[in-house]
Formats: sequence, C-alpha cells, structure tokens
Amino acid sequence: MEPDVCSAKGCRAAATRALAWNNPKIHTPDRRKIWLACDEHKDSLGSFLSARGFLQETAPHDGTLQPR
Repeated sequence: MEPDVCSAKGCRAAATRALAWNNPKIHTPDRRKIWLACDEHKDSLGSFLSARGFLQETAPHDGTLQPR
C-alpha cells in the first residue's frame, strides 16, 4: 500500500500532518474537510487556511482526524 501524499499542488511526498478545515460560507458548521501535508508544506498549507479563517485543527497524520 502506498503512503498518503501531501495535498500541496504537485507534491508527491508522504503526508506527516493532517489539517482539518471548514469554509463557513459553503459548509455547515459540523462539516470538516482534511488536507494532508508533508513536512515541507505543513506551514504553507496551514498559513493558507488560517489566513482565510478556515483552519480548525492540525494533528499528526495518524488517522485520528477524519472528515465529517
């Protein structure tokens, strides 16, 4: 089985972090989407989501964060 990969455009590195987010303009409050990030892109993806007020939680990518 291949490892899960980073959500950054063009990146194929193994994911090490999970970023839970929600766009309140289009998602219900209980909806949570997950982006995966490698070590190189965890800060840039997190900053992108935070700047828009979307980031809810960041955790190690171990399967504990699940989309809802």
